[in-house]
Amino acid sequence: QEGAKVPSKRKQNTSIVTSDLLHKNLLKSEKKNWNNISPTYKAMTKRIKEKLEELHNLYTLNSGSPRMRFGENVYFEENGCIFLEKADDGERNAEILFSVEDLGFSDAFIQRIRISPDQRYMAISLKSENSEEVTCIIIKLGNLPVVEKAIPSVFSFEWAANDVLYYTTQENLKCQNVFMTTFPYQKHAKLVYREQDARFFVDLYCTKDKRFLTINSNSKTTSEVWLVDCRHPFESPSLVQARTTGVIYHIEHRKDQLYILTTYGEPAEYKLMKAPVASSGKENWQLVYALEKKTKLVDFEMFSDDCVMFLKNTGHLYLSVISFVSHSVQSIKLPTWACEFELESHPEHTTSTCYFQLSSPVHPPKRFAYSFKENNLIEQAVQEVPIIRNCHTTRLLAKSKDETLVPITVFHNKNSKELRRRPLLVHVYGAYGIDLNMSFKEEKLMLIEEGWILAYCHVRGGGEQGLSWHRDGCQHNKLRGLHDLRACITLLHQLGFSQPKHTALAAASAGGVLAGALCNTDPALIRAVVLQAPFVDVLNTMMKTQLPLTIEEQEEWGNPLEDEKCMKYIKSYCPYQNIKPQRYPSVFITAYENDERIPLTGILQYVQKLRKAALDHASRTSKKGNWIPNIILDVQASGSHCDSSWEHSLNE
Repeated sequence: QEGAKVPSKRKQNTSIVTSDLLHKNLLKSEKKNWNNISPTYKAMTKRIKEKLEELHNLYTLNSGSPRMRFGENVYFEENGCIFLEKADDGERNAEILFSVEDLGFSDAFIQRIRISPDQRYMAISLKSENSEEVTCIIIKLGNLPVVEKAIPSVFSFEWAANDVLYYTTQENLKCQNVFMTTFPYQKHAKLVYREQDARFFVDLYCTKDKRFLTINSNSKTTSEVWLVDCRHPFESPSLVQARTTGVIYHIEHRKDQLYILTTYGEPAEYKLMKAPVASSGKENWQLVYALEKKTKLVDFEMFSDDCVMFLKNTGHLYLSVISFVSHSVQSIKLPTWACEFELESHPEHTTSTCYFQLSSPVHPPKRFAYSFKENNLIEQAVQEVPIIRNCHTTRLLAKSKDETLVPITVFHNKNSKELRRRPLLVHVYGAYGIDLNMSFKEEKLMLIEEGWILAYCHVRGGGEQGLSWHRDGCQHNKLRGLHDLRACITLLHQLGFSQPKHTALAAASAGGVLAGALCNTDPALIRAVVLQAPFVDVLNTMMKTQLPLTIEEQEEWGNPLEDEKCMKYIKSYCPYQNIKPQRYPSVFITAYENDERIPLTGILQYVQKLRKAALDHASRTSKKGNWIPNIILDVQASGSHCDSSWEHSLNE
């Protein structure tokens, strides 16, 4: 309109330039600080690295790779090479089909392998250390494997038929498009499905009997599935059940029935239901099996006559085997030391045995099998993995502020005397309904051998006791996770597991919210904190909708832009917002320059503000024995968000 003022772009650009300059200066000063400090730890680093490599060689070389059996052929991957061997070859003469280096990707590792039904093609995904970008390579197998096609920025992919591949593309950490391509005539890829809602993420999965390819569109709380009939892969996908807010569901198939793993109905926990393929709407869903209260469904596998559910209840692992023939359910309690399952790939759904691995932070993976014919569990002693005999596993319950009982898993050396004087490392996560990672790590075993106590606090917000455990610790319930963590550490100290001056707290990514909040509210409970790519600036991040994950994350943290109550609530616990002059524990943070999930700027500002608060407190109080905490930031130029490769975790 005439006379209206034109907004000045110069001001806007100046503020962007200023914040960029501030970011660069902060980063420069932190790198300088790190270069000055890191030599102090050189001798210790060398000793620890040597010990970890020794443990890695002892345990990992024995564990073997998951194998995929197709009829006579068994495929597996080791050290970036794909091998093929005959199933009944007692000599185990494996031939190398190709290596990652042959494909021209020397610094990448294989994430996913899918073989076409006729075994003429193999699709693999390759990810490099320094980025979340994944490339899908399609190889024509034969005497001399040939690369047919390379597709950049792929997230998931499945074969719908011998020469028809469906795949999803990832852009800005979002997956919203599904494409189909054919071989050997792939002139172009056809767009099959597009997700319009930014909160939803699309991935692909094939039912166990290979009858349907499922297109799964999931938000944090709601899902919708479309089916591609693998007998007619060029026909349009059909909808199973339109998305209903708050209802999550996943699909399997057996004998013209869809088996639906869903939260539909009361209580809103997972249950197994079924419906005919022809009338798959939720009004036709019939209950097959419901989980007990406070039970977490870890994994689920369908076979021709049975279905296996991997369950977790108050820290203990179980198998529930549902027989479709005898209509019975068998529950098997797994060894008490086990904390983590890993299901092996079973491409043939008619198999009579289900293979999986069990591990714990201090127990290397051990292979087990469940036989449907014999109805029993068999320990596989293929490789002789040294057994950890001197480690004690204890499960405790801490009473939180609202009387809720919170599980804790504790590991310590049986020979340790006077546990009160031993150092304690506490682990926490508590977000997205994801369990604390309790898979085997060499450094955990090393700490046990050196007399440390390890504690894992399964606070609300995580998924350890089912979906309600997550709901009770997200959005406007986030503070419950903090109360749980405080109760856990307090109980550990009361029971004689260490004491505050010997206690450290470790967290990664979203676990940084609770760890950072505890530093503000109860700094006297802990002496040191180790954070990896931590989320410490919740409020500012959730106010920036231009960041790739903000809209999707609103179901976890709330929407402070539209809800003032939510804004005040986030402000009440956000680590960055609540820093104040007081005696903080020492803090060590690792961050990544190219982290797309946790903006580095927020971490740099957090460290600067924390250091200032600690110094302000020290300058005001000149009490005897006063100390200034070490606040150290290691910004790594390479590596991506909480990368889990061996080399990376060794450096960390």
